[in-house]
This record gives sequence, structure tokens and C-alpha cells, in this order.
Amino acid sequence: MKQPVYLLIIAILSVVLILSYCGQQKRIHTLLLENERLAHETRDLRKTMELSSNTAQQIADRRDVQQREAATFVDQREYYRRNWQQFIAISNSDYHTGLLGGIKNLKITARNQTEFSLDNVVVAVQYLRSNGDVFKTETYTINNVPAKGSQSITASNSRKGVKIAVKLVSITSQSLNFCWAYDKIAPAGSPDPWKCAGN
Repeated sequence: MKQPVYLLIIAILSVVLILSYCGQQKRIHTLLLENERLAHETRDLRKTMELSSNTAQQIADRRDVQQREAATFVDQREYYRRNWQQFIAISNSDYHTGLLGGIKNLKITARNQTEFSLDNVVVAVQYLRSNGDVFKTETYTINNVPAKGSQSITASNSRKGVKIAVKLVSITSQSLNFCWAYDKIAPAGSPDPWKCAGN
């Protein structure tokens, strides 16, 4: 009588253990599926965050480049204004003189080595006698001198004079924001004295 009872108890315990094991296996399988789903979501989220981060970094980099370019543009213009004599110059061509004096075939050239065009370069040409006295002075304006380029004009002939002297009178450039004149007094202590007033 006892043996069938034991067998029944063992059978019941076996069924309970089997059911418990199956339940655990189901829970484990569910957890594994959930973990896999979470892992996929985490990967997708990480990719999204990386894309967002890359986009934000690209925007920030582009903004930095634009700011550097703007700063470079401003700094470059100021540098040219403060050191204009290294980049802007005038010269004259060879010319012919008569037996009794007189100047012919004279050209005046303005050279501009900045990155900005010059609107007007005003020059004074002195026609000198043999003793060095000035016979006459004429003023010429050379317009639209291109960036990294030059522009020339032909000066009028003179019936007297054996040589000439060319002097700069003024230079103006809207794109360079540059206003220089030989009789313009630079403000004391100004770091950028040839910047056009009011700009």
C-alpha cells in the first residue's frame, strides 16, 4: 500500500518539477527575447545618437569655420591697412626728354598686391628743371586698381623739365575700408589709423 503512495507522490513531484522547469524555460526564453529586443533598441539608439552628434559636430565645425573666415577677413583688411606701404606702390615708366627739355611718353602705374581692389589712387607728378626746381605739378587719379594687379595712366607731355618726381597723394578703397592721404594726420595711439571714418 505504501509503495503506490510513494510512486504517486514521486509522479506528482516529477510533474511539478517538469512543469516548473518548463515555466522557467519559458521565462528564460522570454527574458532572452526581451534582452535581444533591448539590445537592438540600444544599438539603434546609439546609432541615432552618433548621427545626431556627428550632425551637431558638423554644424559646430561649419560655424567655427565661418567665424574664423569672418575674423580672418576682418583681420586681413586691418593688416593691409596698417601695412599698406608693403602692398601698394606707384612707379613711372621710362620717358623721353627733348634736347632743350620737355617730357614725353610718361606713364604712371599703381600696383596693388592686396586681396582688395583700390577705387582711387591719386598721384602728383612734378616736372623738374635741371637745377631741381619744380616747373609744374600735375595731379592724376588712377581708378579701379584690381586686387593683385596694376593699373596705368598716361601723363600729359610737358614742354619743359628734364626729369620727374612722382608722389602719392591719397588712396581710397571701399572693399578694404581704407582711406589714406599724405596730409591726413593719424590719430595718436590709433591701432588702425587708416580705416575710413564712420566705418
